[in-house]
Amino acid sequence: MDRKVLILSASVGSGHNSAAAALETVLRNSNDVTQVRRVDVLQTTPDLYRTLYDDAYFKLIEAAPWLVSWQYDLNEPPFKLGGTASIWDRLNTTAISRSIREFHPDLILCTHFLPARLISLLQTRGVLHTRMAVITTDYDFQGLWLPNTFSRFFVAREETRQHLITLGVPADRVATSGIPVRHELGRPVDRPAVLDRFGLSGEVPAVLVSAGAAGGAYATTIVQQLLHRPEPFQAVVVCGHNAELRQQVDALVAGHTDRFTVLGYTTEMPDLMRVCDLFVGKPGGLSASECMAAGLPMALIDPIPGQEERNSDYLLERGAAIRCNYDTTIGWKVGELLGDPERLTRMSAAAAATGRPHAAGTVVSQMLTDTDDSLWISHGAQRSLLLASEDGLAELDASRRVTALHDPESGRSLALITRSQLDSLQRATRTDHPQEMTVDRSRMRGLRSLRVDPFLLLTLHQMLGDRSQMTFSLS
Repeated sequence: MDRKVLILSASVGSGHNSAAAALETVLRNSNDVTQVRRVDVLQTTPDLYRTLYDDAYFKLIEAAPWLVSWQYDLNEPPFKLGGTASIWDRLNTTAISRSIREFHPDLILCTHFLPARLISLLQTRGVLHTRMAVITTDYDFQGLWLPNTFSRFFVAREETRQHLITLGVPADRVATSGIPVRHELGRPVDRPAVLDRFGLSGEVPAVLVSAGAAGGAYATTIVQQLLHRPEPFQAVVVCGHNAELRQQVDALVAGHTDRFTVLGYTTEMPDLMRVCDLFVGKPGGLSASECMAAGLPMALIDPIPGQEERNSDYLLERGAAIRCNYDTTIGWKVGELLGDPERLTRMSAAAAATGRPHAAGTVVSQMLTDTDDSLWISHGAQRSLLLASEDGLAELDASRRVTALHDPESGRSLALITRSQLDSLQRATRTDHPQEMTVDRSRMRGLRSLRVDPFLLLTLHQMLGDRSQMTFSLS
């Protein structure tokens, strides 16, 4: 089957675009895909909006990390801000919305919540008919990622999937794929050739110090402390796009070039990750997933409150990382680990067991194989998922708990509604098969006259779409 696929990301950091690029690589090697288009949504928006969305976020991290943590926790429950793009987001994404409708993709893959919420808005308004997958890029779930309609929701680990299922999201709509990473990380590497290319020896441990794509200044602190460590090691310091940082690090290691190799931005991180013995840097979702895919243990520094702290917790739980809580002891902690090769070997094995190098292929294969329509989450169900996340299921009244409408033949979920909405629908239904219902345009008008919950009727109308009628199970 020939298909057009659209991949949507947002350049808040580099991870979302990296995941999108990994998906694009797999799709371009798929025989039944005729067109693949990858778009960074933020690059299509006005300068002011883009600056506020991206730059202001990272400045806030530096100035008031506690506020970032508070905001993350505030938006952790799903549907806290609704299930579609806000008015502010809508006003600034009109160009990409128009472009998406003109392209009319058969499948959309979103690696950031902004485009996912935008697509759900277009689908809710009935101006776009497509299938959408949401691919999360951190190890834990954050509520902004869950839109009111989607075909499949991909998460990084099984505990996150179980969390969503417990809240009430249908199990057949949530898949554990891992975070998409570059395909090279799942392949063997010519270790001697890579070591030789970077002037590294195979006789002592190699430490990969990453400042991230933007070049975080924390790299100088790490290098300063490593300079004084007595343990035998060699280090590759990657400074990203920050030319000033590279100059500073070059000056620091002058006279120690036998132990330090300094690079700017490089496309050879997959090779470096597969030959080095320890990664020192921040636990971004993509950085962490790439290290795990390469079987590379991590020494974590300065995680961003919220998602990176959660990533850190998971990596520590898996035994694949250590965390440096004090800037003053990074060198000491790295030295302690380098001095314990047996522990480093165990951590490498834990990282390899955690990694999912073929996550991009998993997502693409699933979405090209599936034929399911969108799952629709009614307004009442959105509210119930929010309450269940905030207060716990035990505190939720039985009438407000969610249940799914299913296709009676395939058993696949079609919509998520509340028990009270289901009861009202069953009372209004008078057929010989009370556990099933067939709706068409005239039936919808009849239900409206019976004063069935208007939000439920809206969900049924969305499920019906362009079809003349459809049948679903009420149990």
